[in-house]
Amino acid sequence: MEGVIDRDGLADFLRRRRELLRPADVGLPDGVRRRTPGLRREEVAQLAAISTDYYSRLEQSRGANPSEPIIANLARALRCDLDERDHLYHLAGFSSPLRLAGNHLDPGLLSLVERLTDIPVLIANDLDEVLWQNALADVVLGPQTGGRRNRNLTWRWFTDPGLREIFPEEDWDAHAAAHVADLRATQSRRMGDRDVTELVADLLEQSEEFRDLWELHEVAVHRLPRKRFLHAEVGALDLACQTLLTPAADLRVRAFLPIEGTDAREKLDLLRVIGMQTFA
Repeated sequence: MEGVIDRDGLADFLRRRRELLRPADVGLPDGVRRRTPGLRREEVAQLAAISTDYYSRLEQSRGANPSEPIIANLARALRCDLDERDHLYHLAGFSSPLRLAGNHLDPGLLSLVERLTDIPVLIANDLDEVLWQNALADVVLGPQTGGRRNRNLTWRWFTDPGLREIFPEEDWDAHAAAHVADLRATQSRRMGDRDVTELVADLLEQSEEFRDLWELHEVAVHRLPRKRFLHAEVGALDLACQTLLTPAADLRVRAFLPIEGTDAREKLDLLRVIGMQTFA
């Protein structure tokens, strides 16, 4: 979406970012002695694949409005972090791109979830691929190993009947509908990203149930606040699923908490012991 450009703010930000960078920061040789700090305008223009004259006019608050691809190139050329990139887009009158962490897990996030040992916890991306889960989640949900599709809960729900065995059959329809609506919301948010379109196409080909639900065109972030699991050792587990979104919004921490008034707390404590014994 295009808004109003802040020409003076854009010019000032470009100039200040350019002056902070050294040639070595962007893979350029130092060259001859420099009279001013930072990169030269022609060096930024070269890195951004635009003309030196056009870039110079941007720093002088004049000339034609830059396009969104040019702003993206300038953000990369000037080595902007995500906050700086978003600010640059805003100054140029554009909405900032979605912040996607992809499969990268921030060390601080991992440090946090690794401290949660008495409840099942997992981290999944917005395609429902499990990127990490703790030992108790391994016991309750089963280990998530192998390639991306083997760790994708939506893919497995519609192609691997074994996944459904850990849930009561009367809950299957609600889980299926939630998986599809959540994927539809991701597709709308990511606007044609290849990993999303490929997953949808493969599910449409592989599962008639998915095709039927997809045609309903229901859109919602995956919300099933209360989940029931079946476990061979302890029977039914009633857990509340608390989902926390990271700042990038494409990673989700799911913590499964025992519901008050049930015996889920005692069963989780028992499963922790069973899991430790199995690991040992």
